[in-house]
Amino acid sequence: MSALSSRRTRTSPGRIGPTRVCAFTRGRRSMQVKHVRTLAYAAVWGALAVAAVTYGADALAGLSPDAEPAPKAYANASELPEALSADGTTIMVGDPNAKMVVRLYEDPRCPVVADFESSGAKAIRTHTIQRQTRTEYVFASFKDDRLGGDGSQRAVNALRAALDAQKFTEYHAVLMADQEEAEASDGYTTQRLLSLADEVPGLRSEAFDTAVSTMKYSDFVTASLTAYRQTGEDPIGPGTPSVAINTTMLTGELYDDLFDEEVLTGVLTAVERAPEALRNRRV
Repeated sequence: MSALSSRRTRTSPGRIGPTRVCAFTRGRRSMQVKHVRTLAYAAVWGALAVAAVTYGADALAGLSPDAEPAPKAYANASELPEALSADGTTIMVGDPNAKMVVRLYEDPRCPVVADFESSGAKAIRTHTIQRQTRTEYVFASFKDDRLGGDGSQRAVNALRAALDAQKFTEYHAVLMADQEEAEASDGYTTQRLLSLADEVPGLRSEAFDTAVSTMKYSDFVTASLTAYRQTGEDPIGPGTPSVAINTTMLTGELYDDLFDEEVLTGVLTAVERAPEALRNRRV
């Protein structure tokens, strides 16, 4: 098994060890293994997450006694508002007035992204539907350099086309569910992307099909990749998936929390109740 195709390494509870992300490494293309030893940071957030999971949201209510009543949740993901950021690099999903912002960095062909989307990302989607969070997507496409072809670029272009129809969220879910099967065959070809769009009611149209077939949004593909590379201290980008909550990147033991829906729910609840805990810790 190649390093690039392997999944992330899980560490035992309570320890900080290596975590794996898909990354394009200068000089060679390999899986980037990050050894992060932020003991104090992990300890603080570990305690908050455990409190939220063990005792429920009520256990954290005292952290913000004057919190305003939550607005009415969206019925489901299909109701989520979707928009392109002003700088044209990011797709924004959810209530634009949400107090918490979760920014995701993903490459559609990264297997670890698919792992994340089938686990911890469910917590983020739930918070977004409940209007507690706005989710922002920045897309990389470096996996094409390693695996060959242009599947990542075509997938990102198709996701941008789905935004025009306000079907990005639903189409994104379909692509992530299909990723393993797609990579086992011909990848995200134009025909596969169009066929997968059939699974999203109301997405297929002449405009969408043309945008997918002609790579209409290639400028967005490039702009989003550039934004990804400009994130953090590494000039090649932070690796995918990466997640920032209110501009703070989750690293170390918190990175492992991304793959546990229950624990990540606790972390999101803790941030919602006590956002000051993340202040002065920026990407």
